[in-house]
Amino acid sequence: MAYAGDARSRLLEALNAAQAGDYDKAEELVLAADDCIVDAHKAQTSLLAKEAQGDDIELSVTLMHGQDHLMTTILLKDLMKHLIELYKRGS
Repeated sequence: MAYAGDARSRLLEALNAAQAGDYDKAEELVLAADDCIVDAHKAQTSLLAKEAQGDDIELSVTLMHGQDHLMTTILLKDLMKHLIELYKRGS
């Protein structure tokens, strides 16, 4: 959940940078968000691997919340890339 939250924060900062015309910073922040998303995916993959090996993974609200954060952040990343491109074109 923390990795996805960090990624989300970076993506929103990227949008603010693009709105201010600082496209280099926006791109840098999107890349930083990508790194956070990779870390979140690693944590998710670790859980999936444990379950595939027969370990009983307790399904909790926290786990579901973390998965929700990851999925919405991935969607946000895709949208931010398009929005940043639109800001660039409008300059």
